[in-house]
This record gives sequence, C-alpha cells and structure tokens, in this order.
Amino acid sequence: MFSRLLSRIDQRARIPDGIVLYAIGDIHGCADLLADAFDLIDQDIARTRSGRAIHVFLGDYIDRGPDSRRTLDLLITRARAHESVFVRGNHESILSDVLRRDDLLPDWLRLGGAATLMSYDVLLPRANPEAALLRRSLSKALPRAHSEFLTSLRPSFTCGDFFFVHAGVRPGVPLSHQSEEDLMWIREPFLSSSEDFGKVVVHGHTPVREPDIRDHRINIDVGAYATGRLAVLVIRGHDIDIRCVGRPR
Repeated sequence: MFSRLLSRIDQRARIPDGIVLYAIGDIHGCADLLADAFDLIDQDIARTRSGRAIHVFLGDYIDRGPDSRRTLDLLITRARAHESVFVRGNHESILSDVLRRDDLLPDWLRLGGAATLMSYDVLLPRANPEAALLRRSLSKALPRAHSEFLTSLRPSFTCGDFFFVHAGVRPGVPLSHQSEEDLMWIREPFLSSSEDFGKVVVHGHTPVREPDIRDHRINIDVGAYATGRLAVLVIRGHDIDIRCVGRPR
C-alpha cells in the first residue's frame, strides 16, 4: 500500500519536456520497499503514458537494512529495462574501500556493514573479527555483477534545473567543482545554507521525518531502514510529486 501524496508544488525549476524523472533516496537494504517503489513507478508510467522515463537513485543502497544483496539485485535488474542513473553514496564508497583495506572494517561495521555481510551469508564472529578473513570472504561472496555495479556509480547527475547527489554540496563552490567527498558526506554547512546553488539540489543522506522541500534543495531520505518508508520523487516539467511507499513503524 502507498501513503497519501505528500506534496505537489510549482517551481521555476523544471526538467526538459518529454521527460519524467523518478528519484529514490537512501534504500539501505530495504529491498521490499524498493520493490514497492518500482510498483508505484510502473503504475504511474502506465497511467500517464509518459515519454522518456529516467530513474535516479541517490546512493546508500546497502548497510543497516535487512537485505542489501537483494537490493542490488533489484537495482541491476531494473536498469536492464529502464534508463537508470546510480549515484554513489558514502556507504558504497566505504564498502569499496573495505574490499581493499582491512583497517576500515571497524568503521564500516559501526555504520551498519554487519547487515550487509549477513545478506551475503558472511558470518561475523561475536568477538575480535579478523578483518582480512572477512574481507576475503566478502570478496568471494560478492557476485561479479555487484562488484561491477559498485565501481560504476557516479558522483552526481544533472537534469534540467535539478542536481542529484547523495549528501549535498558545499556552499560557495560551483557545482562543477564540488569534491566527491562533500557530495557523499556533507551535512553542514549545506543543510543550513540558503544559498542559490544554481540548480535545485536533490539529495538524501540526512534522514528527515517527511521529505524536506525548499526552493534550493529537496531532501528525500525518510530513513527507510528505521521508519519502514521510502520516498519516491516524481518530476514532470516544473511539477513535483513526492510519494512514500511502506507503512510507518
């Protein structure tokens, strides 16, 4: 079941005619919610008979939630049938680093990596996990398609007057000169800034109770793994809809 329509606003910002864009924020291993979001999008496409539909995913596909492996399977399968853009989140960046560096394992586990290990049937010892052994076990368990997916992620995506990114941007820096570190990790001073960034920044990374829609940015991370809800942003021209799938916990 889908929740009520949360918001529809008109802005000067728009995407080109003939395109409908669907953006999904931080999934964090909530594969069932992602499947519900795809059902919602499919219904919308069938109902509106829109032209070119673009799916944009804002990163943090893994960790914390119950099924990171199935989440990546769903995303990879979806991209075979639908034009899709995958932005890199800080959690994907950490996993890629963990697969090369044993010393980062404790940091990843603190950020929810244990749930990802379990989804790949890699057992985590209760005490003193051996980083090198876990890294080798995960590397072996990770399907080639998943490895290729993780290396193919992009730092950002632009469509019309919208700039899609995982975390946000650094105020005072042109969008074309943003560092990947900020694009994946920043909170402040981005969240409190009222700066006109030149485009509306669509992001996740910082969970909010309801999607946060402002003139200069839109946050669609509603904390799926904790709340049982996942937001889908729909943009047609200058019309913006945000709908949530799932049921609040």
